[in-house]
Amino acid sequence: MTRITEPWLTERASQAVCAMLTEAGHQAWFVGGCVRNALIGAPVSDLDISTDARPDRVMALADDAGFKSVPTGIDHGTVTIVAQGSVFEVTTFRKDVETDGRRAIVAFADRMEDDAHRRDFTMNALYAGPDGVVVDPLGGLPDLAARRVRFIDDPHDRIREDYLRILRFFRFHAWYGDADGGLDANGLAACAELAEGVDTLSRERIGHEMRRLLAAPDPAPSVAAMVRAGILARVLPGASDPALGVLVHVEQQAGLVPDAMRRLAILGGEDVVTRLRLSRDEAKRRKTLIDGVADGQDAGELGYRQGADTALDILALRSALAGHEIDPVSAQDARFGAGQTCPVTASDLMPGLSGPALGRRLAGLESRWIASGFTLSRADLLGS
Repeated sequence: MTRITEPWLTERASQAVCAMLTEAGHQAWFVGGCVRNALIGAPVSDLDISTDARPDRVMALADDAGFKSVPTGIDHGTVTIVAQGSVFEVTTFRKDVETDGRRAIVAFADRMEDDAHRRDFTMNALYAGPDGVVVDPLGGLPDLAARRVRFIDDPHDRIREDYLRILRFFRFHAWYGDADGGLDANGLAACAELAEGVDTLSRERIGHEMRRLLAAPDPAPSVAAMVRAGILARVLPGASDPALGVLVHVEQQAGLVPDAMRRLAILGGEDVVTRLRLSRDEAKRRKTLIDGVADGQDAGELGYRQGADTALDILALRSALAGHEIDPVSAQDARFGAGQTCPVTASDLMPGLSGPALGRRLAGLESRWIASGFTLSRADLLGS
């Protein structure tokens, strides 16, 4: 018998929401990511509960228990319950009736087995009762132990229900799969065969999945598989992945946290901002990194002008493209530059100069100061 004993399971709020359902004669099962992550020791952020109680019944029980209920996805059976400051997504067992590859028409069900079969991967179809005992209706435990991301039943059927599952397959492998074991062959073949379905997805959904994929500790094997399956070319035409694995190694050696925009910068591609629906800040940061790779500023100046974090990102990109790790001296120079303040300000040049002439003179002095390794003093500069 497999049992989870995570603190979130035994907290009063978790037990109270489960009791709200079970004491009224209904089932209550924690499901999906919270169970999966508890079993592998990964952080748990969302608490999802499956039940045979219908949404209106869930809301009525929540109100009787003094909990706040919000019909966040009531058409699909989901009610958000806020109990004692904790948030739970309570969803009625469901089964798919009809789908067009982007959205499904679902019917409520009474059995866990029906609910399990409509999920995507076996490792996401694991249920745990309020006592922590895990129920595995579809063989997800062996797959989780082997770090094998496997579609439930026929992968073609699961993908046709929602083509976003193609991207989820690669994303889940990046986060939970065995890098040495490779991707599940049947799942990969189905993704390649049904690749055209990605074209039907909204750019918002694609962008959301790609961000999460590229934020994984090492997305390079998954992205390489996307290339082989013809998926990356559909998502990001013109993108190239050979330097991505090198970048991940450089990041790890430098102690940089995984970052989707840094990795997008090295992948390249056409019309990335529009295709992935990047925010204004994301697009600006990506452009800063790409420009920084090309503009030739040394590490000290990068640190001074961009700050230490962005400077190190740019150094990581430059190093990956050159095929080597970040030079420790360059990293030190970037950090040093980030802490410097130019000793000359505009007020030092006024009222003798103003307007464009003031700007040019100030920029010239700043450049001299940077070129000196930040050593020239205010008197040195003003006396020149």
